Amino acid sequence: MISIRAGMSACGDLTVLLGSLQRLKAAVHYTVGCLCQDVAEDQDVQFSKQTIAAISEITFRQCENFAKDLEMFARHAKRTTVTTEDVKLLARRSSSLLKYITQKSEEITSSHTEQKEKKKKKPIAVKGGRTGKQEAPVTESEDSNMA
Repeated sequence: MISIRAGMSACGDLTVLLGSLQRLKAAVHYTVGCLCQDVAEDQDVQFSKQTIAAISEITFRQCENFAKDLEMFARHAKRTTVTTEDVKLLARRSSSLLKYITQKSEEITSSHTEQKEKKKKKPIAVKGGRTGKQEAPVTESEDSNMA
């Protein structure tokens, strides 16, 4: 039997999850609306509210499918983290998308490598903002002045 407290916690978690899901759907709907508006201005066409809602729903469902596929790819590889390779596998049917993802992945990798190299070259900061130079030991006369 589930305790009342556990049930309330699960209900609270579900409420938060549903709230997040609704906000995500609203964000997708807003973005699709903005994109449709841009296309409408460029192509001199109109999109009905029903069309925008349908495109939003299809987009959201496709993203859910992508997320499930990515999770399965990682699980199949006995990992708990989705990697760039999983995303490339998902995009394999669209050569232009795969090319774009590969290019961006390489840019990010080289940028991270450059940042790591810069960090290696910087001197190690020591307390007081000084670099790794050692200070002369404090003499007894100097020590008595500090009291």
